Amino acid sequence: MAVLQMQRISICALKKDRKAILEKLQSMGVMEINHVLEDDEDFRRMDTANARSSFEKAAAAADRALELLDEYAPEKRSMLSSLAGKELVETTIHNEVVAHREELLRVVRQIQALDKEKAECKADILKLENRIESLVPWLPLDIPMNISATKYTSVILGSLPGMADMQDVYEILVEHAPDVEGVDVHIISSGQDMTCVAVVCLKTDEQMVETALRSKGFSRIQQETAKTPAQETEALDRKIQETESRITEIEQAVAALAGKREKIRLLADYYRVRADKYEVLGEIPQSENTFLISGYIPKKCVAKVQRVLEHAYDCVIDIEDVKEDEEPPVLLENNTFASSTEGILSSFGLPQKGEVDPTSIMAVFYVLFFGLMLSDAAYGAIVSIVCGVLIMKFPRMESSMKKSIQLFFWCGLSTLFWGVMFGGYFGDVINVVSRTFFGHEVGIPALWFVPLNNPMKLLVYSMLFGLIHLFTGLGIKGYMCLRDKKYMDFFCDVVLWYLLLTGLVLMLIPSDIFASIAQTEIVFPPVLNSLAKWLAIFGALGIVLMSGRANRNFGLRIALGAYDLYNVTGWLSDVLSYSRLLALGLATGVIASVVNQMGSMGGKSVFGVILFIFAFIVGHTFNIAINLLGAYVHTNRLQYVEFFGKFYEGGGRAFHPFRENTKYADIKEE
Repeated sequence: MAVLQMQRISICALKKDRKAILEKLQSMGVMEINHVLEDDEDFRRMDTANARSSFEKAAAAADRALELLDEYAPEKRSMLSSLAGKELVETTIHNEVVAHREELLRVVRQIQALDKEKAECKADILKLENRIESLVPWLPLDIPMNISATKYTSVILGSLPGMADMQDVYEILVEHAPDVEGVDVHIISSGQDMTCVAVVCLKTDEQMVETALRSKGFSRIQQETAKTPAQETEALDRKIQETESRITEIEQAVAALAGKREKIRLLADYYRVRADKYEVLGEIPQSENTFLISGYIPKKCVAKVQRVLEHAYDCVIDIEDVKEDEEPPVLLENNTFASSTEGILSSFGLPQKGEVDPTSIMAVFYVLFFGLMLSDAAYGAIVSIVCGVLIMKFPRMESSMKKSIQLFFWCGLSTLFWGVMFGGYFGDVINVVSRTFFGHEVGIPALWFVPLNNPMKLLVYSMLFGLIHLFTGLGIKGYMCLRDKKYMDFFCDVVLWYLLLTGLVLMLIPSDIFASIAQTEIVFPPVLNSLAKWLAIFGALGIVLMSGRANRNFGLRIALGAYDLYNVTGWLSDVLSYSRLLALGLATGVIASVVNQMGSMGGKSVFGVILFIFAFIVGHTFNIAINLLGAYVHTNRLQYVEFFGKFYEGGGRAFHPFRENTKYADIKEE
């Protein structure tokens, strides 16, 4: 378990080399830029906002073009393709993309322009369809829609709200325009919402007729076409067909550019990396001839950075230890087994300055408890085999995903171990199959015991494992006190609690309560019983007297000590929390046994075999899925609440080095 020691590195070099040095640091990816120098008369920062913005826009445009290519010409990918990680590309291919970046940008813009045109075409089709729909009530009309008058008459086309007939229209005219004569009314169509009418009258009467109709909600239709509604509908249909043909051409044109997909991905990464570089370039202080860059770097990487930069450039590199008032970023370094649980730790919080990295110790308990909760050898073998195959099949898997799959690989092995110890192989499937279909029951005996037959024994061991887990957490707290030379804290906050808890445990073991739980009676010699009592008394008195040692008021000091002693109930609660190891272990076995019993209900027959196979596949798939989730959640809970509660706070800031944060591909190093 290790938190890598950080140091502050400051690099001063010639201004002409700043881009080259930044690119080298970015490719190495071991330094987090963190400047402490403020602007002054000699050192200033340059404005790179416009350049950075242009690079970010180019990267975003390339990303959008790739999304469009996936829409128009989707790639065939397997269900597990997301695990493959980023592609490794040869340097020559990357350099070729960089050399032709302007041409590729034109392709990107072309893809976006075609997509925009397609969107406009779809909008046009929608407008045309709405226009056709509005013409449906007027289809019986056999005159041009823009006709308004002849030499002596006026033609009024419009609609009245609701349903009306010719008689209704004439009544409106008689009521509101009684002096008008020679009016001809035609009902074009009539429905629940609207009635379309055509009214022909003398030009001299047009105003009075329209005013009369408007008194009943008449609305005149505004049309500019010289065609009949049927002819206009036919013309609009042709326009829709032409627009749809254009959409097809656009889709084919975009799909034809799918061959540029890989190069566009590299282009997006290129501009993304350049945007990051120019962001840093705008942060570094620069004088007329020099520049300064400062930040954090792992101590083990210092020599490599010095060797690379001093060999190629004229620069001065200054290395200093992190100051007491600084909070450096946190970078963990663990072996393959322990590193698989780094994601679990970071979800809670990385170590603060001065805290130890509990990953290695946590990994042992995590895998142990996970396997104990799942506790079926067949389930464990499936999990480990699947995870192992995925790790081998996708060697370039993203780091955090790989660590998670590695964690489940180790947890699968732990599950396999506990399954063998408890005799669980898809529950009791061997016994059920042999008894149901072969008439003679056989099975694989447990190497230790069967939890379903002796649950109280598993409960005792669950609490024992929990006590070891909690004592380990308290021991880590003691180690931190000794490391920081806080000897009084070590004695008062660790040793006294060990004495109290050890005494209480030794007093509990020979008691009737423990005998009823463990179903066995343990008798200690009188000397050990007396020792346990005095350990508990000495620990309790010490806690009462010393927990409030920072306070000079004796009465308040005793009160604080008594309150701290009350925390022994918290220890009891924590130990009882480990009964979840029993609960989830039994749940896995019980559900598996129920599934097997349901499958065997068909008996020894063809139907029985089919039923058993169906119940076996569905039931055990559900069981392994739900109990994998349960084991993951509850194992996390035991680490976060019980274990970390004894010594760990977290809250450290993760190390974010200046590196090539590509999205699609990594460039192969020469």
